[in-house]
Amino acid sequence: MNAGLLLLIGWLAMALVMVVVWFVQRRTGDAGVVDVAWTFGVGVLGATYAIFGGDAPWERRLLVAALIAVWALRLGGYVLWRVSTQPEDGRYVDLKRQWGEQAQARLFRFFQYQAVGAVLFAVPMFLAARNTHPLGWFDGLGLGIWLVAIVGEGIADRQLAAFRADPSNRGRVCREGIWRYSRHPNYFFEWLHWWAYVAFALGAPAGWVTILWPMLMLYFILRVTGIPPTEAQALRSRGEPYREYQRSTSPFFPWFPRESDGSITQ
Repeated sequence: MNAGLLLLIGWLAMALVMVVVWFVQRRTGDAGVVDVAWTFGVGVLGATYAIFGGDAPWERRLLVAALIAVWALRLGGYVLWRVSTQPEDGRYVDLKRQWGEQAQARLFRFFQYQAVGAVLFAVPMFLAARNTHPLGWFDGLGLGIWLVAIVGEGIADRQLAAFRADPSNRGRVCREGIWRYSRHPNYFFEWLHWWAYVAFALGAPAGWVTILWPMLMLYFILRVTGIPPTEAQALRSRGEPYREYQRSTSPFFPWFPRESDGSITQ
């Protein structure tokens, strides 16, 4: 299928999905449902682009389609559970408060931006589908990166969920497991995951362009929708214990914690 047509159909489909999701959030009052739709949308589009986007060997196309589908099922399922069982994400609460009477109109536009973003983040699978080389060691490297990223992010999510499920931890900062070495290990492993598709696409025409996607994801995590609003919310809810966590623990890349001054223990 023509590349431009495939991308256009993907955008139109996601734009329609996001209209439906916008109505859903109006009914439920929880804008976090957009994260569920975005994740599953990237998975469906990515798998579709991997299979139909090029003439790479079928093994490569099926492998990439399977990997992005598993990523979407794991992450999308986790986000869906969180949206279904927990209060609305503080980021969206703050946005609605800031936008006031214009909140719904601006959320509609925001959801449509997410539709474009879903197509954008499915493009690496499209490029991987155009790599006509036989499977090789670069693909093995991509698979290894994917495994480390998926397992790492899954462990980080489970550790945080278990910590929050304990009523005695209310108001405390999670330093369990991987969270001792990074304040946002889930974001780190999510970023790492996008490097897998760089390895799968190398050898395709313009395959090197896929390096832009991990860089773009890193920008969003560090500067826009990831760490800044998450940490602002954490400081409001946990105060000085979280400031101590910031002083002692790497914000993103896992690393050994610095010595604490001992003034805060939770």
